[in-house]
Amino acid sequence: MPVADQNIKPGRYQIIPRVLVFALREEHVLLVKIAGKSPRWNGKYNGAGGHIESGESPLAAARRELFEETGLTAQLQFSGYLAIDTQENPGIGLFVFHGDVLSGEPVAGPEGEPVWIPLAQVGSLPVLEDVPILLEKILNQKTGSAPFMGRSFYEAAGVLRVEFTE
Repeated sequence: MPVADQNIKPGRYQIIPRVLVFALREEHVLLVKIAGKSPRWNGKYNGAGGHIESGESPLAAARRELFEETGLTAQLQFSGYLAIDTQENPGIGLFVFHGDVLSGEPVAGPEGEPVWIPLAQVGSLPVLEDVPILLEKILNQKTGSAPFMGRSFYEAAGVLRVEFTE
């Protein structure tokens, strides 16, 4: 369908497409200790990720972001999708991937320092709020199950809430 027929209305709610990647190796997850961002994020840990560029598929973006931020490649699979309500327009559409890294060691870049973290220690680190929730969801997915779908938003008290559609 041509763009003219897509019914795009600038005032209507829109999303920014992004990817988030959790690279795994044995009982570890690769998280990036963020540097150079806003003070709210500096020193916190997150999976590799970022924006989907024009003409890029979510999987291609996930592979690119993982390589750019860590120097590694992985056999990635789509884990799920999270609609993030920013309480403004636009929101964020987050495509989440995970996969095993078979070889190589991560290399630090401008986004921060990639670090292998034992899965059991993720909850004790200063991670972005949704990291433990998403990792738990990924690790509990059964082989061959459908990707998760959900949404996240902040309640009036400033508490993050993540809801998954069952």
